[in-house]
Amino acid sequence: MTQEFSYRWGHSALTADFDLDGRTPRLVRLTVPGEPEPKNAAEAALPLVDVTLLGQGTGWSGPRFTGTALGQRLTHRAHHAAYGDGWHHLTVQLQDRRGGLTVFVEYSSPDAVPVLRARVRIRNDGDAPVTLRSVSSLLLGALPSPDVLDVHRARNDWLAECRWHAEELRESVPDVGRAFHGHDGRAGVRLAGRGSWPTDGHLAMGALTDRTDGRCWLWQIESAASWLWEAGEADHHTYLSLSGPTADDHQWRQVLAPGAEFVSEYAALALGDGFEGALTALTDYRRRIRRPHPDHDLLPVVFNDYMNTLMGDPTTEKLLPLIDAAAEAGAEYFCVDAGWYDDEGGDGDADGDTGGDEAGDGDTGAGGDGGGGWWDGVGAWLPSARRFPGPGGLHAVLGRIRERGMVPGLWLEPEVVGVRSPLATELPDEAFLCHEGSVRVTEQGRHQLDLTHPAARAHLDRTVDRLVGEWGVGYLKLDYNITTSAPGLLDHTRAWLSWLSAVLDRHPGLVVENCGSGGLRMDGASLTVAQLQSTSDQQDPLRCPPIAAAAPTAVPPEQGAVWAYPQPGFTDQEIAFTLGSALLGRVHLSGHLDRMTPHQLGLVQEALVTYKAIRGDLSRSVPFWPLGLPGWRDAWVALGMWVPFLDTTYALVWRRAGDDPEVALPVAHLAGREARVDVLHGSAGPVVWDGSALRMTLPEAPSVLLTRLTV
Repeated sequence: MTQEFSYRWGHSALTADFDLDGRTPRLVRLTVPGEPEPKNAAEAALPLVDVTLLGQGTGWSGPRFTGTALGQRLTHRAHHAAYGDGWHHLTVQLQDRRGGLTVFVEYSSPDAVPVLRARVRIRNDGDAPVTLRSVSSLLLGALPSPDVLDVHRARNDWLAECRWHAEELRESVPDVGRAFHGHDGRAGVRLAGRGSWPTDGHLAMGALTDRTDGRCWLWQIESAASWLWEAGEADHHTYLSLSGPTADDHQWRQVLAPGAEFVSEYAALALGDGFEGALTALTDYRRRIRRPHPDHDLLPVVFNDYMNTLMGDPTTEKLLPLIDAAAEAGAEYFCVDAGWYDDEGGDGDADGDTGGDEAGDGDTGAGGDGGGGWWDGVGAWLPSARRFPGPGGLHAVLGRIRERGMVPGLWLEPEVVGVRSPLATELPDEAFLCHEGSVRVTEQGRHQLDLTHPAARAHLDRTVDRLVGEWGVGYLKLDYNITTSAPGLLDHTRAWLSWLSAVLDRHPGLVVENCGSGGLRMDGASLTVAQLQSTSDQQDPLRCPPIAAAAPTAVPPEQGAVWAYPQPGFTDQEIAFTLGSALLGRVHLSGHLDRMTPHQLGLVQEALVTYKAIRGDLSRSVPFWPLGLPGWRDAWVALGMWVPFLDTTYALVWRRAGDDPEVALPVAHLAGREARVDVLHGSAGPVVWDGSALRMTLPEAPSVLLTRLTV
């Protein structure tokens, strides 16, 4: 028997049923066409929002934030639906029965895409201040029982990003016998990101999949600061809570004066057939919410002098031959990375033979906590006369880049000011994040700017307008190599993204790369503004494939920057391997191309010609994984990109180790159809499409192969 609800909202790909007539308004179910009606959903539904206040308990004797006292006493006051620019919108207005707080739950969904986006706006209509301790962005109950669900999480560590793993939800949410106790257990899966590296430790994502029918619920929390999600059991069903910072997890509080408002971070939930189906929807959604920019379609090749090459030690002498070689190879942008402002340090290890850390991580003797060198003196962002002597200085280098037909770029770490920088005394304390209101945040010899303050914003405006407006820089790699959880972080990160949007308004041709020691700031909020996302600082070509293959779970392929750093000491096969890792993403070329033989440089040129021939398809493609999401130690790794409207499929496979030279890659959307196979990059033995799988032989390890299947 079909249940009746007081309000239904949605579109052809998504339906949300609400009970707005009861004592506590609830989102009873969220479905896609053809999905079975959940049993007893109404009994297991939760309030639309949960909020905890200072001086009021959670309404639940446990650490979780679902089932709060305030959430239960919010009543329906009004709701309004609208449609425009391809988006469906619904706002439900709630009122605290005790008076004072008005809550607006804002839902939106792109037409024909099964993704629900949500946030909560709270207004203090009372006559006394109120202190918020937590606010859910999206709260959903009545999901299937934990008995049938798997939970997916993605570990995300420096040099080892995007490592997805799954387990049965019951492993973390045991069945405690509700029939005996009359209560659900207190256990749940609870994952938090802390500080200004929001994806340090885990991606701000997760998923639940139903083992009985393959349905998947995949989410992201769109915060450049701290976040929290939890999944547990409520009345034999699973609940999901997505939120931004909380008092208990992040020392966050927000005081609302009478008449003041607070808006939570956005959270998005995608529904689909399996993880890949949900990710297809989430990828479409990500493309719709981001700032439009020509870069998303053009996908130019960027050469960056850092990784395994100059390693933060650029000089005119070292750069000029690299610029010429990069142009000859086919690069279209050339970014001078860290060190161009350093007028103090000596020569670093520029050969890339001993490894080393990304310049910002402070582990290579660059300065650390006030230890000398340039690390703790940054902030003015003026070019080094020592590194770029003679007429023109750095400007002559930028001019050479333009002469060779490339767009010049520079590395910048705008949010920090070194303790020895003149800016540290010129800017007021209020321009920096502070502990206890007056003690500046200081991490590794750097202060953290607070972009909510006009002096901090004016400083960065002057910096970028000089680099871009006066110097003609067309690419900025914006790095961030400290992390803090100081009070005010949420306001700063929102101001940071607002500032960056204003920069792009003034300089619409500028291309911005978002980097936080690789992929530690790989969050949904930053990706709506920046054009590119650094996915890792990994320097070992053999460890790059699982990162490159899984990166499209976090970032659309046309935004995911993957290093390709061929070296003159590599064999031809090793050159092909490192170049191949980037061919289904954004090529971030590096390496000592200037020391290569003509034959070796020709291999680089061939790979870039291949990339330029296929890159136009990437911004319209959806990822899939023929061998499943990669494991960190897998011998074989594979990534596919399907371009639905062309019915073209790209399959990239790496053999990293192992004794078996043969592999079969199932491609479900081509099953039962004939397909032509073209080898685009790499070499192999026989490569055959057998109607259900792409079968190939890679005789040696390591090796890589990129193929195209067309029907």
